Amino acid sequence: MAIIDMKAMRYINLLDKISHVKTNKCFLHNNSIFFAVNKKEVSKAIGVGAINTRKMQERIGKKIKIIREAEGIQDVKRVIEDIVSPVKFKSLEIKENSLFISAGNNQSKASLIGRNRRRYEELKKIVHDLFNLDLKII
Repeated sequence: MAIIDMKAMRYINLLDKISHVKTNKCFLHNNSIFFAVNKKEVSKAIGVGAINTRKMQERIGKKIKIIREAEGIQDVKRVIEDIVSPVKFKSLEIKENSLFISAGNNQSKASLIGRNRRRYEELKKIVHDLFNLDLKII
């Protein structure tokens, strides 16, 4: 379980105030704020015509993305695809408490890692907090 800092707590409270959806999973990746919410509440969190996400983006000044919460280890691939979108990767494999992402080509690998390994470190923290796995990009 991840420790929620004050900034993440403010973002979670803003989501609750605007859309009336509760979650405890909020994280930052590639200068976007992600909220993982229950499958039944995704459309409510986004709002009609994405009004709720637009309101939050105006207040915070960062891009907001609402994704479906993982219900188990079987949802790892879908969650990672949602987070790194539009970057595509070749395959994803779980072995010995590690998550291996095969990027495929050099451009995809560079996009997943990011300048100064920033995106890799962010994604590594997210994978550890959500699934308690180590991340390796190959």
